Amino acid sequence: MRERSNILELSGLKPDYMGLIFYPKSARFVDHIDADLLSSLADDIIITGVFVNEAEDSILQKVKQYNLKAIQLHGDETPQYCYSLRQALSASNINVQMIKAFGVDSHFQFDILGSYVAVVDYFLFDTKSSSYGGAGVKFDWEILKGYSLDKPYFLSGGISLKDISELTMIEDERLYAIDINSRFESAPAVKNMEQVRIAVQIIRNSGNHTPQRNQY
Repeated sequence: MRERSNILELSGLKPDYMGLIFYPKSARFVDHIDADLLSSLADDIIITGVFVNEAEDSILQKVKQYNLKAIQLHGDETPQYCYSLRQALSASNINVQMIKAFGVDSHFQFDILGSYVAVVDYFLFDTKSSSYGGAGVKFDWEILKGYSLDKPYFLSGGISLKDISELTMIEDERLYAIDINSRFESAPAVKNMEQVRIAVQIIRNSGNHTPQRNQY
């Protein structure tokens, strides 16, 4: 998210998470956003900063400036980096959720995730791309049968409105959130609110198969 009116309109739908992309090479890059606008949103909307191979100091500055409640690491961050960042945040008395994203394809090795389990709160599985996400392409969800850990995860990667009903039927308690983005946009960082409303309605009316959270 980036545009004031779009943010306010989306906030009315009470999303669980709202993302701000602080990656300069992204078409959705947020160079600056009104901190007062963010603070005016409902407290239970988790404002999430998305970073790609960012310096720790820069992330700390953004967390403090915008009162971020979650950090999504979408680059090549190592377990050691995640641990160090967690320690730096703790030293500043900051407690935020940490989400580590991974680009997934048929060759993905799930065994690399084990060393991240103790240092992040959630995984996010996206379609593997050279641009660290944002490709708008869905990966084969059958690949996730290779995921054997208990850590809950966000599912991302080219999810469109037509996929939402199928997603609510996935019987995997570890599926914590659906991350929608490019397929719900009318322009980069501008959500098509009618499509988002329909998606939210489907998710919240889907009964026992509903993922626990939704993210935008």
